[in-house]
Amino acid sequence: MRTAALPPLRVSPELRDSAEKLLADGETLSAFMLESLTLNIERRRAQDDFIARGLASGEKARRTGKYSSASSVLKKLEARLSKARSARASKAE
Repeated sequence: MRTAALPPLRVSPELRDSAEKLLADGETLSAFMLESLTLNIERRRAQDDFIARGLASGEKARRTGKYSSASSVLKKLEARLSKARSARASKAE
């Protein structure tokens, strides 16, 4: 697989210094920048997917006329959170 270069990135000396101070042992600034770019791409894709699911859900509710009450949704979310906390506590023991 061939590689491609990204455009040069001009930053303030302070930003570069801050990034260099946070590098792990043996980590290069290039590796740090690549990881940052990769994570931001993943985050933006997740945001786009989240928004798409929300819009689709809203459209389905309008189409079918079936809506969930806020209290019902909150109750389900609290149950999921409680279950996740219990599972986490079990792993810690």
